[in-house]
Amino acid sequence: MSDEARPQPSDGTHDDRPDDDPHDDDPSEPLDAYSAAVVHVARTVLPSVASLRVRGRRGTGAGSASVLAPDGILLTSAHVVEGAQVAEATFADGAEVTADVIGRDPLSDLAVLRARGEVPPAVPLGDASRLRVGQLVVALGNPLGLAGSVTAGIVSALGRSLPTKAGRVVDEVIQTDAALNPGNSGGVLADSRGRMVGVNTAVAGVGLGLAVPINETTRELIATLLRHGRVRRAWLGIAGGQSPLPPPLATKVGRRTGLRVAQVVEGSPAESAGLRRGDIVLTVDGQRIDTSTAVQRLMVEHAIGRRLEITVWRNGALVDVVAVPRELTDA
Repeated sequence: MSDEARPQPSDGTHDDRPDDDPHDDDPSEPLDAYSAAVVHVARTVLPSVASLRVRGRRGTGAGSASVLAPDGILLTSAHVVEGAQVAEATFADGAEVTADVIGRDPLSDLAVLRARGEVPPAVPLGDASRLRVGQLVVALGNPLGLAGSVTAGIVSALGRSLPTKAGRVVDEVIQTDAALNPGNSGGVLADSRGRMVGVNTAVAGVGLGLAVPINETTRELIATLLRHGRVRRAWLGIAGGQSPLPPPLATKVGRRTGLRVAQVVEGSPAESAGLRRGDIVLTVDGQRIDTSTAVQRLMVEHAIGRRLEITVWRNGALVDVVAVPRELTDA
């Protein structure tokens, strides 16, 4: 064997590790696909995520926000700016700007602000309706006051419901195991291409975070907040839960469940329409009803003051009543 081919003893002056050693710190070493995706999201999205400092009637608070439009519109969670009219936003490069709260909707936990100065580029919006369980997502925000933090995980579940202080629920919430902590609220939940698919809103337990989805419905809500500063909703005045239908009725209508009315609010449109406790609601305005959430989805602005036909099962018979929802005035 020639001297060139003979293995040489190490003298500590060079690296004996093979070229494909996974611990090689060479910056030119290509990243694995997962790491590359997270690094890309962090590099492109973090500059447009701000730390919010809020002073309001209930004292001081903190959260996160993201740039929604280049004209200074910021998006955050409604509970972050509750009771406040202005907030101070600080971006990753240290730039600070005062932002005015121009609209908030507690029932969707979304709020919009307008910055008084220049802001970084907007975060592109994605579509949460295209998410799949197991898909990579990245949470960006300012947890525990630590600016510019990034965590990654997967979509753990879709279609969750998030109760609000108003006694309503936010539908189609995204559940993720990307670590969220106080201060993350209002921050960005992004897909692997750096598109915002959710607004981080709550920590539901260890390793469990929730985000309000960015979809067709929330885009419309955001547009309404920008135009009017609030979202008008209709109110019917019933509460109840999913209930099995009697077998003969189930066979007749081709379904197994409906909404059993547990409460009819006194003086409500539901009471005026003649709805009663114990009724099983089958349809409202021609739409199938199984849960209170299904009713809530129909209580949008265009339902205010409009006659809605409601079909219920009562005492062994199908009964039709007509209700006229009123505007919900206490969110």
